[in-house]
Formats: sequence, structure tokens, C-alpha cells
Amino acid sequence: MLELYKGLDAHGRYIDVIETMNNTSQNIMDDWVWMQCNGRTKHTRSIRTGLPTVAWTSLYEGIPQSKSQKQAVDDTTGMVEALSSVDTRLLKLYAGESTAIRSAEGRAFVEAMAQELVTALFYYDPATNAKYPKGLGARFNVKSTSGAGNQIVDAGGVGSDNTSIWFVEWGYDGLSVIYPEGTVGGIQRENKGQQRVVDGNGNPYYVEEEYIGCNVGFSLGDWQRVVRIANIDVSDMQAGSVKLYNYMRQAYWKLKSRRTNSVMDQTSPGRVAIYANRDVLQALDALSTNSGSTDSFIRLNVGEIQGQEVMMYRGMPLRETDAILSTETRVV
Repeated sequence: MLELYKGLDAHGRYIDVIETMNNTSQNIMDDWVWMQCNGRTKHTRSIRTGLPTVAWTSLYEGIPQSKSQKQAVDDTTGMVEALSSVDTRLLKLYAGESTAIRSAEGRAFVEAMAQELVTALFYYDPATNAKYPKGLGARFNVKSTSGAGNQIVDAGGVGSDNTSIWFVEWGYDGLSVIYPEGTVGGIQRENKGQQRVVDGNGNPYYVEEEYIGCNVGFSLGDWQRVVRIANIDVSDMQAGSVKLYNYMRQAYWKLKSRRTNSVMDQTSPGRVAIYANRDVLQALDALSTNSGSTDSFIRLNVGEIQGQEVMMYRGMPLRETDAILSTETRVV
């Protein structure tokens, strides 16, 4: 009853719950480009790993045979589900507010699921749990001079208080969010009506139940359309000794998408967004503030996307997410 009264005013009227646990997951999910799988619960791509050769020829001279090199890659989906249950006796006590009470409880589950999906985007790996989809961290986790490893910019952190900044192009050529054939993309809600359940002692009672679920995975078409700035030492960054904009510039020039106009068009496929946590964005804001007459550089500017004001770097929106940790281990 205490929890219920937190949502009522002095006259017993329901007040919408302020979602203090909301970590802007929904705004990040607005960027997502959804695509149906081409193989039931998995999506298979043919990734070009090498170009064919061409040759200069002359009259009466044959043309050498060649072809591009390709590799088949499978990305799988996973299911994340929850049940929102409200005691029917509680709903009868406040019959006039029953719909609002159930809706508010359902919204809490939706927000929890959104946060889980964003965490999956950056960190989950089916190699550690077969139920998980493969996120970005599992694809860009080893530095190298070729392939996905060449898309990692090393910011120099060596401890365990590191974080990352991600440049991500959304779209078929870049990153897509996949869902199984015959289903619908996104978080789904379904009213299951009255259900008989049992308490911790095995005694039955009745609830009004709502199902919340999502079938989701991630598919990357071209690794050159994602860049990770890894090994950002958080304590050094907060002390002002990490040159974040140097690493941002390196990431920008590694991004294949910068060569196309779509990178600047946030309403079209192929749009790019930059993801970081609050610590990083605060540090970027501090570095972008002019410190005197000798510092007149403009590093960030304000833009508008679908009527919302956002901070931009080279035409790409900066998105805040608490899902990106400040306790990452070093990427080597």
C-alpha cells in the first residue's frame, strides 16, 4: 500500500510516476534501424573481405578472371521477456485508477527492458551466454592493423577504470537491429488479463497480467562503419589530461561513412550517432568551452533532430547512455 500511495495525491488521485531509473535508453533506441531476419531467428550476410583484380589489356589479349572475396556471417537473435502483475484486490480498491496503475507498472518494465537492450548492444556476447545476441563490444575487442581491430582508437588507459566512445552508422551497410521472421520489431506489450498465481508460500491469488517482450539481435554489414575509442582512463579524463578531441578526430577519419552525404543527414539511412556516458560528455563539454581570448575553437555545436535539440560533433549527434561503463578493462 505504501508503494501505491507514492503515486496518489492528497485526494487519492493517481499521479504519473516520474521514471527516476530512466537512463535515456528510449532516445538511443530511436536511432535503431530494424530489419527482419532472412533465416528465421538468424540473419546471414555475405561480407566482402577483398576486391577483385582488374587488368590493363590490349587487342587480341584475354581478360584475366577474378572475383571478390566474401565471407558468410551469421548473427542470431535472443528473447528478453517479462510479466507485469498487479494484485486484483489492489485494483478493486482503486477501481477508478486501475488502468493508470497497470499502465505505470508496465512502463517500468518497458524502461527496464530498454536499458537491458542498450546494454546488450554494447556488451553482450553469445560466447559467454548462448541466450545473448552479439553486441558491438564482442566485435571490436581486439586491436589490430586490419579488419574490425583497425577500427579501434586507443586512448592509452591501462587500468580498469576505462570507458569508450562509439561512432555508429545505422542502416543496412552499417549496423541493423534484427528480429525473427514472422515477428514484429521493437518492444511488444500484450494484456493477458486475469491470471491465477501463487505467493512465496505456494498460496494462490489473482493478478491482472501484462506480457512485455522483445526478440532482438544485431547485424553489422561493414566493420568500417563503426569506430570504438577505447581505453579512455576516466580518472585521467576527469583531471583534464586526456585529449579527447584528438581521439575523436582519429575516429572520424577511420569512419567510412564520413565520405558520404548521408552521415550528415540524420533523417536518412546511413546516419551516424556518437554514444558515450555522462562522464565523457561532461569532459567533452568542459574541453569545448572557450577558456580565454587565446582559445576560440568551436568543437561542439547545437543541432536539431526531429524537433529535439542535441549536441553535435561534425554533424553527428552525441547521445548519452549510462549503459557504457566507466569500469572497462583495457582493450589490447
